[in-house]
Amino acid sequence: MLRRKGCLLVIILIILLFLSNSCFAQPIPLPRLNIGIERASKPQDVAVTLQILFLLTLLTLAPAILIMVTSFVRIVVIFSFVRQAIGTQQMPPNQVLIGLSLFLTFFVMMPTLKKINSQALQPYLGGKISQSIAYEQGVEPLRVFMFKQTRKRDIALFVHLAKVKRPRSPKDVPTYALIPAFMISELKTAFQIGFVIFVPFLIIDMVVASILMSMGMMMLPPIMISLPFKILLFVMVDGWHLVTYSVMTSFH
Repeated sequence: MLRRKGCLLVIILIILLFLSNSCFAQPIPLPRLNIGIERASKPQDVAVTLQILFLLTLLTLAPAILIMVTSFVRIVVIFSFVRQAIGTQQMPPNQVLIGLSLFLTFFVMMPTLKKINSQALQPYLGGKISQSIAYEQGVEPLRVFMFKQTRKRDIALFVHLAKVKRPRSPKDVPTYALIPAFMISELKTAFQIGFVIFVPFLIIDMVVASILMSMGMMMLPPIMISLPFKILLFVMVDGWHLVTYSVMTSFH
């Protein structure tokens, strides 16, 4: 009986070993990806290749482009002024300021984004308009937004530098001249609002410094004494609410 069981186990082990060898002998199918350059047989192939390269380049530069043609520049500069005026160094952190600036940018740009989606993106995805028409209709809402926030003096500066004929209407202003004019206008507006924010905190610093000098505490840094008072003032007047309200209303 024991011999029969031993022979049966040996036969089972031989069968399993044979099956395992046969299974491992079979090749395992693996996916393969080929990336290469082939000769174009039709002019359309070249056009499609150039479009793909253009889209890849556009996706690479998209973050910088979206930042420079939206309200992000003004918002983030103003919030940076607020942090410097209070004197809290890295509080709030840069990630918090940038994240808040991005969400406020989406809030301000939402009407413009809706127009771009309805006038350009959806018709293009539906195959109703071509790529060139989609670009023209998509840029137009951005141009309208930038014209509302850009000073005429800044537009005239870049039109003169570009050696373009004097435009008779906003449509005659090229986009490559409008974008830098919009950027410097945003920076000027941000610095003006930042100056107004700096004034009350500067007064607190001057009052604290004069009190310390009158008390003979020349070696004590005034910033150490004025910082808690500036934070207290900012919290009591609900500073973030006031700053956000001022930033949002500056775009209307």
